[in-house]
Amino acid sequence: MSKFIIRGGKQLNGKIEASGMKNAATPIIAATLLTPEECVIENVPKISDVMRMLEILESLGARVAWTGDHEVTICTRDADIKLLDEKSVKCMRSSILFLGPMLARFKKVTIPEPGGCIIGNRPPDTHFYALKKLGAKVERTNGHFHLEASTLSATLIILPEFSVTATENLLMAASLAEGETEIHLAAAEPHVQDLIKFLGSMGAKISGAGSHTLKISGVEKLHGARHTLISDQIEIGTLAVAAAVTGGEVQIENVIPEHLEIILLKLQEAGVKLEVGENFLKIKPSDSLRAFRLQTMPYPGFPTDLQAPFGVLATQCNGTTLIADPLFEGRMGYIGELVKMGANAIVADPHRVIITGPTPMRGQEIKSFDLRAGATLIIAGLIASGETVINEAEIVDRGYERIDERLRELGADIKRI
Repeated sequence: MSKFIIRGGKQLNGKIEASGMKNAATPIIAATLLTPEECVIENVPKISDVMRMLEILESLGARVAWTGDHEVTICTRDADIKLLDEKSVKCMRSSILFLGPMLARFKKVTIPEPGGCIIGNRPPDTHFYALKKLGAKVERTNGHFHLEASTLSATLIILPEFSVTATENLLMAASLAEGETEIHLAAAEPHVQDLIKFLGSMGAKISGAGSHTLKISGVEKLHGARHTLISDQIEIGTLAVAAAVTGGEVQIENVIPEHLEIILLKLQEAGVKLEVGENFLKIKPSDSLRAFRLQTMPYPGFPTDLQAPFGVLATQCNGTTLIADPLFEGRMGYIGELVKMGANAIVADPHRVIITGPTPMRGQEIKSFDLRAGATLIIAGLIASGETVINEAEIVDRGYERIDERLRELGADIKRI
């Protein structure tokens, strides 16, 4: 177990490069199972969720090598489902992304129920509903899922919710199914589009990227490919909030502005001064921040993973902010920690919080709760007087590469013990 020790009151200033996207890396790593040929993935973030996905591949007998600072070369030619390390699967929610490619590759799969963080209940029903539509038989016994399909047959699939990971599992499985699969109410997030681009470079035939209707014409086989991951819109949004509340000037590089439209709009509504370039975002000191209203929605709406960072932004805004997050019932856990630090916040129900500001923040000993809450509490520590101690720092390592080192380079007083 590790801790972050933060002494607040320091402005952030300078340049920082955004990492490759965690939520693009995990499905694309899983997709390498769809071909026996070598795949090279660039701009891969060195975070624990990525390392665990790679460990699962290695447990299957795949060859995994870091061939560059942020480049991974993967060959799954010798992968064998009988070798699967069930402990690694249980440790992370993202391991559910192996369902589609494993079913397409091995025809018969038994895996334990994937684990995950505590943001709320996320049953895999949509995944199984979709895979059954492709012809899979699915059973659940003793905490394990058993899937079997001698062949996957294309069909029309209407998803009961905008599930990102279910869409991704379907895309991977349907790429090797017989015929044309059509998905309605598909997720359209940038990382779903990035997976479609990767699958296309492997020889998959997919149309409709960026929309909620996808068509996949199954092919007999896929080949190896080289792909560069998109930058992480969630990390960019987190860094932007950190810059805004500390009052400094920070330029974030390796940015894709079209992935940030609603995020930038909400920053501007809150009074944050910013400059957007072709591949950078600069946050400038603001005279005053003002309250805003925010509701998370499927893309192109505001991402649920940035709700918590914008919660700490609201504590520094003049007026009362209402934030609603209808998807996960555990997303507001961080609010109690912000209140300990001085925030004026009321959780109206599991999906809504009312925050009135601005309020000074005081250093406290707190805990991370989940990945995004942990990053949020780091931001709170950066503006708090005195010393903030954040326990369970390794939770933040799931999605942010060397966050303490990179913030120090911008002037933050943060260390890990």
